[in-house]
Amino acid sequence: MQAPKFSRRSFLKSGAVAAAAASLPGFSLPAAAAAAPIGTVCQTQHGPVQGIRQEGHLVWYGIPYGASTAGDARWTAPQDPAPWADAKDCTVPGAAAYQYSTCALGTEDCLNLDVYTTEKASKRPVIVYLHSGGNQIGSARELPGGFLAEQLGCVFVGLEYRLGLFGFNCLPAFCSGPEETGNFALLDMAKALDWVRDNIASFGGDPQNITVLGFAAGGRDGMALLASPLFVGRFQKAISISGGMTCADENTSAETLAAALAPLAVQDGKALTEATARRWLLTEDPAVRSWLCGVDAARLAPLMANAGLRMSVFPHLYADGITLPEGGYPAAQYSEIPTLLLTGADEFNAAARWDSWFSSEEAKRFSADELEAAKQFAATYGSALCRVFSTRGSAEVIAARSDAPLYLGQIEYGSSASKTQIPLLGSFQGIALPMLSGSNPYFGWADLSGAGYQAMAEQLRAYLKNFITSGDPNGKKLLSGSTRWQRWTPDSPALLVLDADADHAITRCAAQTETKESLLAAMEADSTLSPALKQAVIQNVLKGRFFD
Repeated sequence: MQAPKFSRRSFLKSGAVAAAAASLPGFSLPAAAAAAPIGTVCQTQHGPVQGIRQEGHLVWYGIPYGASTAGDARWTAPQDPAPWADAKDCTVPGAAAYQYSTCALGTEDCLNLDVYTTEKASKRPVIVYLHSGGNQIGSARELPGGFLAEQLGCVFVGLEYRLGLFGFNCLPAFCSGPEETGNFALLDMAKALDWVRDNIASFGGDPQNITVLGFAAGGRDGMALLASPLFVGRFQKAISISGGMTCADENTSAETLAAALAPLAVQDGKALTEATARRWLLTEDPAVRSWLCGVDAARLAPLMANAGLRMSVFPHLYADGITLPEGGYPAAQYSEIPTLLLTGADEFNAAARWDSWFSSEEAKRFSADELEAAKQFAATYGSALCRVFSTRGSAEVIAARSDAPLYLGQIEYGSSASKTQIPLLGSFQGIALPMLSGSNPYFGWADLSGAGYQAMAEQLRAYLKNFITSGDPNGKKLLSGSTRWQRWTPDSPALLVLDADADHAITRCAAQTETKESLLAAMEADSTLSPALKQAVIQNVLKGRFFD
């Protein structure tokens, strides 16, 4: 039996009705009794769940918010999971969404979430976390939420959702109707946010104070949620770390997907040639859906796995006029949602230095000194473009369509301008995560255990605690030694800079003068490389990245 299709109207209606109901006099969502501590068994709308006590907090792993998306349910809107009566064991981390890194792993029964809270939580601010990985790999458990639940006084929810081709497929056979979309991962996020709204009070959270926090790909997803009419009323604040605004043209994306899938269609006898297969895959023939829903997930997962942070290889977040406006972000109607945008100063350093082009036959024509200069060129301008892309570029688009409060920040720690430098990597992408988890997943990259880094981390967490509580990172009172985080406007493009020496945090507000235009002009004028090498680096290392 064919699974129900997505109805834009039904999703929009459910979010709008909930938001409208919450504003009615006398309306209140169910809340846990303030006097009773939260236990390890909590009730959800689908059934009770058994969690586990850890140091200082409680956690429930893998609570289902949707049914399996395998088989005929692949590339359909998420549906409710089957209800259960006995307490579901949610004490052990489950499998991530199906994906491919060095091999295929995970599960298509991935619509689940982790909840971290504390025993005395009641009407706490809620953080919903979207993870990194290019929307192709990864898991919410890259940022365990227990530390933030304790430090920020919040309830932390980590989401799993469909990734790669399973999460984004805009072939006509799957989204030819006027209310059908290929952005299935966004539908999963909407479903999860509805679960949070309906259930989080049982875990001590406030369903009317939800902040979406995304890192890298999750940060870009968070920006998509801001621009999407699907998410109006579903959350109240947004934090995007290393994010930025990206979307893809639906028609061009369908052609890219068809080209990637065509060899499988030939292998399975659906066409004699790849050209014929591509044409067939771009039709609304129901046989396309039937065939693809039956293909082994392990054969689909590796497709486009070599995206290298390039939308051209793995197009996703389609501007389809349903979940995202046809005109992309400039055409969106943004709600008055307070938004905080944070970046590292050197987020492209690692990608630049270890890009595969530098070991290619073309690169071997240049000397070692020339290639070292080329890596520095790519790191310098790539990182600068990342900074603008993640912060000012997004803020300018939102500010043109909304008066929402905007706060922009940059972590300088580790960069060449920092009081504490990290060789080669600088202020790399991900340098903020240890500040949010209390541990260092990058122990092989840099020692982040020093007193200065920890003091900077404490300051960032204080800003975030104020922000998720009130929408203002300054709150009623700043942590001692902190700089007031000025609101960003087009006329006053303020940027909070976070740094530290060996022992102390250093924060300051600065005017963000960089723009994409100024950086491209500087690249054009840069004479550190020969014209031939500069052109090769731009074409092979910089061009086509998310920030391009």
